[in-house]
Amino acid sequence: MTDLNRRRLLAGGAIIGTGGLLAACTGNTPKENAGGAVDAARGDNAKAGKHVTIGFSAPQADHGWVAAISKNAAAEAKQYSDVTFQPVEATNDVTKQISSIQTLIDKKVDALVVLPFDGKALTAVARKAMDAGIPVVNLDRVFDTPLGYRTWIGGDNYGMGQSAGEYVGKRLKDAGVAKPVIGEVAGIDNLALTQDRSRGFKEALAKYGYRVSIRQSAQFTVESGQQVMSNILQARPKLDAVWNHDDDQGVGVLAAVTQAHRSEFFMVGGAGSANAMRLIKADKSVLKCTVTYPPTMAASAVSLARLIAQGRGMSDLTEREVPAYMVLASATVTKDNVDRYLPLGFES
Repeated sequence: MTDLNRRRLLAGGAIIGTGGLLAACTGNTPKENAGGAVDAARGDNAKAGKHVTIGFSAPQADHGWVAAISKNAAAEAKQYSDVTFQPVEATNDVTKQISSIQTLIDKKVDALVVLPFDGKALTAVARKAMDAGIPVVNLDRVFDTPLGYRTWIGGDNYGMGQSAGEYVGKRLKDAGVAKPVIGEVAGIDNLALTQDRSRGFKEALAKYGYRVSIRQSAQFTVESGQQVMSNILQARPKLDAVWNHDDDQGVGVLAAVTQAHRSEFFMVGGAGSANAMRLIKADKSVLKCTVTYPPTMAASAVSLARLIAQGRGMSDLTEREVPAYMVLASATVTKDNVDRYLPLGFES
């Protein structure tokens, strides 16, 4: 996600979960706003409207975060009596995902929610849906062109790195550490999301006069996290802080730390898994914080698709249309606020 798109609308923090902004209880009675115009478009978004069918497609649940995406979408759809939810088989095969989306287009669903396995590869079929009059809510992995979606909603990768860097920088500065040794366990390096996360981390640390001392990339898996962290621990006999980009691979990262009997540093996780939050709450490991990349975005995507298909806007906004871009804020979760975020965590 580019910085330009990231800053177009930082509205996601207000719609995390199944309620919030999308179902705000704004009265249905027309009223005058500050400018004197009658506001008749707002209303209670949770109130039933015309019945709509929402198609859903996502990759195979081979990762805790992706599994939570599908669960959140299905759970949200069940909240509405005016929605028929039509998911297709989850797959990491691009050709199969394209074919399944084409099936939904042929069925003339009222809206589509799509988390593409590969945004570039699925752009053409998304455009076919849009050209057929079916609005597409593009979830997280962005299509190549805005012509492929009516609305994009996703996480803030740069913001994740920024939040992690702010936490690490402030904690070390408050402790009076002058030249800290800071490690970074990144994700897949050729992905733009990994590059954005690393850039946010680097730039936030720079505010405190710090920099990353050792950085290695993993593959978003437990096995790769364990191997990479083992390498870092062997290379650096002393660390002050570590940021791991992903809580799923963090299971392996923490296993390596335990095996090496190291505890002189603190660690920040990424994405906001429930197991990571439980460790933070217990406060008995090096993991002291995680920065969120909420899979609840899938629930919000279904809610947005419903409103778009019904021709409604968001009840707490003056505008009559659902926004075109929504970037979810990355929250910093510590033992002080973990109880607030734990119900939204996914299982790694």
